[in-house]
Amino acid sequence: MRRTRISNSHTLLVSSAALLAFALLSASSAFATLGEDVSSVQADQAHLKTSVRVVASRMYSVHEMQTPAGTIIRQYASPEGTVFAVSWRGFSPDLHQLLGQHFEEYVAAASQKARAGRGVHVETGDLVFESGGHMRYVVGRAFLRSKLPSGVGTDEIR
Repeated sequence: MRRTRISNSHTLLVSSAALLAFALLSASSAFATLGEDVSSVQADQAHLKTSVRVVASRMYSVHEMQTPAGTIIRQYASPEGTVFAVSWRGFSPDLHQLLGQHFEEYVAAASQKARAGRGVHVETGDLVFESGGHMRYVVGRAFLRSKLPSGVGTDEIR
């Protein structure tokens, strides 16, 4: 009978630890998401224990942070506070998180394209996605044409 108590206690402990880890991981991967409000950058900064460097201009601001793995992520926000573009350089980021509601659109379009080389270029009308590199170093960007501030060229998204 004593073994049963230890076993049940151990199972409960392992289950609780797994649930806690899942909750922390789910909440911890938040980045400002393409097409949404830039306010989530502050949550990213607190969780990752990094500083966010903000470079503001008249037409948009760039919120830049470096993940613990060394990836540089830039989130481009309009004066209204909407993330109209994201870019990355380093280890491949969590694209589901960065693209948000546009992730499924990207996956569907990318699966339709034949891959030539290591790069990916997808255009679905509004969404433009470009990425390339190798296993340990990837560069990429994604933006929404409809959200680009007037006068901002796509070549500014790096």
